[in-house]
Amino acid sequence: MIELGVNIDHVATLRQARRTYEPDPVWAAVEAHLGGADGITVHLREDRRHIQDGDVRRLRELTHIKLNLEMAPTDEMVAIACALKPEMAMLVPEGRQEITTEGGLDIVRDEARLQGVVSRLRDAGIVVSVFLDADPRQVEAASRIGAEVCEVHTGPYAHAFHAAGRDLAHSAVQAELDKVRRAGEAIVGLGMRFNAGHALNYYNVQPVAALPGVRELHIGHAIVSRAVFTGLREAVREMKRLMREACAR
Repeated sequence: MIELGVNIDHVATLRQARRTYEPDPVWAAVEAHLGGADGITVHLREDRRHIQDGDVRRLRELTHIKLNLEMAPTDEMVAIACALKPEMAMLVPEGRQEITTEGGLDIVRDEARLQGVVSRLRDAGIVVSVFLDADPRQVEAASRIGAEVCEVHTGPYAHAFHAAGRDLAHSAVQAELDKVRRAGEAIVGLGMRFNAGHALNYYNVQPVAALPGVRELHIGHAIVSRAVFTGLREAVREMKRLMREACAR
């Protein structure tokens, strides 16, 4: 059955706007759990723009569902992950000027170094995921470096869907969705777990949730945005319902 990992970074974004103690990301994790989340995702960025080190430590202690730590593949972040031991560490590219992650890792270009990062994390007992574009070369490289999970970047599909007026039948939307599908098939064929995420929302999630072999979707901004109006527990519950409904078809 498909699973939902809820990214709570933007709860911390709201807190950091005032540099105060609320809203608390740990409280958000509990609410997401009660709404049906199967896991919690946080991105501890090098510039600490939202999630802070203390948040991750408290989440590790208090979260009763899977914790997925998004992180740049740096020595600092590897050391933090190895000390905290989240259930999963997802390696992502990171740029100081970007608003959010803008694309997948270029594993092909940095294969030797990334293999060392993956090895250190796996030796610590952490499942390693890599965030990559729907590119067969990157999928093959992910397998070579020892990644156990590949999360396919769904941003191009989501942006095409929005630009086409939410017309799923539009050729540009179908082309992007097909890239994700084919990447997923390659991931599964190489013995890795197929996850997906980025820019998914309540309108575009179902075609991705219905793809064969997809195990988990990671969604944050859309859920936190909806929670402003409905509360986080209900926002998570509705997203989970849409995913399960699509998967059941």
